Amino acid sequence: MAKVELKKPVIEEISAAVKDAQSVVLVDHRGLTVEQDTELRKQLREAGITYKVYKNTMMNFAFKGTDCESLIPYLEGPSAMAVSKEDATAPARVLCKFAKTAEALEIKGGVVEGVLYDGKGIENVSKIPSREELLSKLLGSIQSPITNFARVMKQLAEKGGASETAETAAPAEEAPAAEAAAPAEEAPAAEAAAPAEEAPAAEAAAPAKEAPAAEETPAE
Repeated sequence: MAKVELKKPVIEEISAAVKDAQSVVLVDHRGLTVEQDTELRKQLREAGITYKVYKNTMMNFAFKGTDCESLIPYLEGPSAMAVSKEDATAPARVLCKFAKTAEALEIKGGVVEGVLYDGKGIENVSKIPSREELLSKLLGSIQSPITNFARVMKQLAEKGGASETAETAAPAEEAPAAEAAAPAEEAPAAEAAAPAEEAPAAEAAAPAKEAPAAEETPAE
């Protein structure tokens, strides 16, 4: 079987891996111990990242005509490829974090959402929060004002209820005083009316007593 036919399945595998990928990062894994390599693969797998070692010639063929073509200059020395189709920053985050405890791991470069980054650039990309973290923070910032508003409205409602109770109670206490005052104001009116009605009767009786009885005596 020709070498080209043997290479074709590997090239197709790489092409399928990088197709529609959010990010592809190349690393030099030389110097990693078996334990370190096993742990690195575990962390990448748990983050949903595909990680595999390929020959540079195979990746060279597979990268041509894709966004990863700009990575061809980084294909020197042993290379492993980390690919994510969901989270664009996941490979950079996991690899850079692991490299802090495993100095032998070298970040060569990568393509994130179609943009080429060198090793330093990938380190900067690793500091970007994941999409889930960003959405969580956004949701928290949206909910916070709503929660505060609801709390304030509740407090205002409670204060309003207390004020209404106080206002309702005040007239109930003042009512007896108003009712008691009413008879006191009516009493003088009745007393004042009585003398006014009696005065005319006294004046009419006075002339009847003044008739002169002595004027009839000379008639004898």
